[in-house]
Amino acid sequence: MSAPPRIQPIRVLLVDDERLVRSGFRVLLDVDDDIEVVGEATNGAEAVEQARATRPDVVLMDIRMPRMDGIQATREIASTRGLEDVHVLILTTYDTDAYVFEGLRAGASGFLLKDAGPAELLHGIRVVAAGESLLAPRVTRRLIAQFTERRAATEIATDRLAVLTDRERDVLALVGQGLSNHEIGAKLFLSPATARTHVSRAMGKLGARDRAQLVVVAYQTGLVSP
Repeated sequence: MSAPPRIQPIRVLLVDDERLVRSGFRVLLDVDDDIEVVGEATNGAEAVEQARATRPDVVLMDIRMPRMDGIQATREIASTRGLEDVHVLILTTYDTDAYVFEGLRAGASGFLLKDAGPAELLHGIRVVAAGESLLAPRVTRRLIAQFTERRAATEIATDRLAVLTDRERDVLALVGQGLSNHEIGAKLFLSPATARTHVSRAMGKLGARDRAQLVVVAYQTGLVSP
């Protein structure tokens, strides 16, 4: 689903300990009129400081960095008062990063592969800035399923769903499959606005920061099977 047009450019904070990586992202983003790079950080501690100072819309967050890794930095940003509208988009190498699920639990809105093409990166930034979660790609669901499967047996997860209505459970299951509000509405014969309302209510009842964390809950509780 495409993000709605914005009057102000999307403010992006780049976080990576490799200067060449940050430079490459900056060159790519600076040529786009609706995206503005407002800062750079070389580690998680700097990322938290820069997020507080610049209040970006999106943080492109690497995982493995010195001093503080991207997971802890994401957790601190997500829990800092005043940064509720800052969305973290984690960058990963997929095959070697075993921390993506933890990143989503920490409050990230999704993740991209480091070798993503320019169009995919720009699309991901726009989607996350609009308040959606970048969870549609099949690879994302495989990763979430992989790490949730290991944890589900140790968590009394199904009790969490008791607060939801039957309709909200149906909606949560479809969110867990990566469906947008329009797709959920089509599946359940609801308007997109009604689907959005159910999603918002489920988020509130489950204490989820965004749709990404709803996906985690859907897998944890077995509502969606790996």
